[in-house]
Amino acid sequence: MKIKDALDSIEAIVEEYLKDNPYSTNSEKISLTTPSFGKEEIMEAIDSLLSTYVTMGKKVYKFEEMFAKYIGMNFGTMVNSGSSSNLISLEILANPLIENCLKPGDEIITPALTWSTTVFPILDVNAVPVFVDSDPNSLTIDVNQLEASLSEKTRAIMPVHLLGYPCDMDYIMDFAEDNNLFVIEDCCEAHGALWKGKKVGSFGDLSSFSFFFSHHITTIEGGIVLTNNEDFNNLAKSLRAHGWVRERSDKEELIEKHSELDSRFLFVSKGYNLRPTEIQGAFGIHQIGKLESFIKIREVNADYWKSALEDVERNIALPVVEKNVRHAWFGFPLIVKETAPYQRKDIIAYLESNGIETRPIMAGNMTKQPGIEFFNWRKVGNLDIATKVMKNGFFFGNHPGIGKKEREYIVEKILEFDSKF
Repeated sequence: MKIKDALDSIEAIVEEYLKDNPYSTNSEKISLTTPSFGKEEIMEAIDSLLSTYVTMGKKVYKFEEMFAKYIGMNFGTMVNSGSSSNLISLEILANPLIENCLKPGDEIITPALTWSTTVFPILDVNAVPVFVDSDPNSLTIDVNQLEASLSEKTRAIMPVHLLGYPCDMDYIMDFAEDNNLFVIEDCCEAHGALWKGKKVGSFGDLSSFSFFFSHHITTIEGGIVLTNNEDFNNLAKSLRAHGWVRERSDKEELIEKHSELDSRFLFVSKGYNLRPTEIQGAFGIHQIGKLESFIKIREVNADYWKSALEDVERNIALPVVEKNVRHAWFGFPLIVKETAPYQRKDIIAYLESNGIETRPIMAGNMTKQPGIEFFNWRKVGNLDIATKVMKNGFFFGNHPGIGKKEREYIVEKILEFDSKF
């Protein structure tokens, strides 16, 4: 049987299976995420499997171009995870092949309220994270503390667009320019978010995104590094795959320079094996076209919750969104006030018992995590907001699987709980 005939037969089976919408959620169980892929992604992946070309290839390269264009950047390097995209970004800046590279002991400013994969790559390149607090409304890095975080060792700033809310990139970029700092944007939770009409991930020297299963679009696992700097992009290509020259734009020049070596195994940099598969690329080239519609669903849900939950604001702080941003709503965060007659654990237990899944707001204050105590870092101030969010904050899911019935059920249960006090 030819591949086309096999695909036609399989497609009919997939269409029949998907008629009953097996990925749908319901009011009895509201999960943090739901599969956002459909027939197109499944068939593209099967096409790769049947062709037997399953390692990184044309579909990965196509998705790299599509996603970079969507964000507004010149170059993209897809990797196996968002964590790896942060690692490669830091490794690029620490690579001796770039001018004025990071050295061991150099400092990188980043928010304390973040996820582990923002911080650990900083440690991996022997740099020192400098933790600053967050703005209480946006939960992103408090730019008013950046000046106090500076030292003679400061070399970069790594803002995090937490839960899809854009950081104040005007301030950050001006601050970086004034102090000759690199900027690495961690956009892993912020696909399509806008700061004053411009997409996050298009401001910094480098930016990173995650395509894990629970993110705005998914390649199952996966991530990408974006940049406008061709030298950085070439390094990303080498770092992704063993230090090879294979995908670099200056490949022929390097081969000629080292003509005494076999060009098939020419290593010009340190490197890892962080390559994605064609299955991931197959998902990506179809997911990217759905992203805007997915964000719209999240916006509709969030607008409803902000309005419908106004009655609980005496006890719970709701998200505040400025007019000059487009929030991508990775989740919907709530913070129980110190004056509330109940604690976070109480409302979480109630929601979970009623089938509404919740999560802490990332890792909370990273300086409180035991794994950080073995490394060098410093902090600015007391990090009161990050600690408060860690103690009192949580979020529930906001994704394309949540519609009118689901979002109303969530409100019903929150109001029901709050009314008991």
